[in-house]
Amino acid sequence: MSAPHTDVEQVEAANTAFYEALEQGDFEELASLWLTPADLGVDESYHDPADTGVVSCVHPGWPVLTGRGEVLRSYALIMANTDYIQFFLTDVHVSVTGDTALVNCTENILSGGPAPEEAGEELGPLVGQLVVATNVFRRTSQGWKLWSHHASPVLAETDDDEQDDTPA
Repeated sequence: MSAPHTDVEQVEAANTAFYEALEQGDFEELASLWLTPADLGVDESYHDPADTGVVSCVHPGWPVLTGRGEVLRSYALIMANTDYIQFFLTDVHVSVTGDTALVNCTENILSGGPAPEEAGEELGPLVGQLVVATNVFRRTSQGWKLWSHHASPVLAETDDDEQDDTPA
């Protein structure tokens, strides 16, 4: 594959790199994809990095996490407690305005944790989840970096829900 040339292609590549780092459990790569105060020209010795360009993250069912340290700790926890995760992205839409890009997508997630000790298997049961995500990227001298990730679960209808809508 050739190198991405347009802003949209570069943002798509950065978005893909984010999910690949998660799948591979590569914390160092994942950390390199998030904005740092230096990426925004903030000198941490004179400014509180929380005041300028603070990164944020909302995992499904979690409160808002703010600040690079808090966000990266959350990913370290997720990686430490997830033996397998795979993302199948659908409905990906990229919008770029100046030095900011917005990616909306659906994360079709397949994941599994450790197997119960009595099961004697290598991996616990796999669980599927459907999540919608918004990823905000910022252009830096090192390319596009994540500024914010917000993911919310999609509530699926059950057969019972459909029956409740029928008139009696």
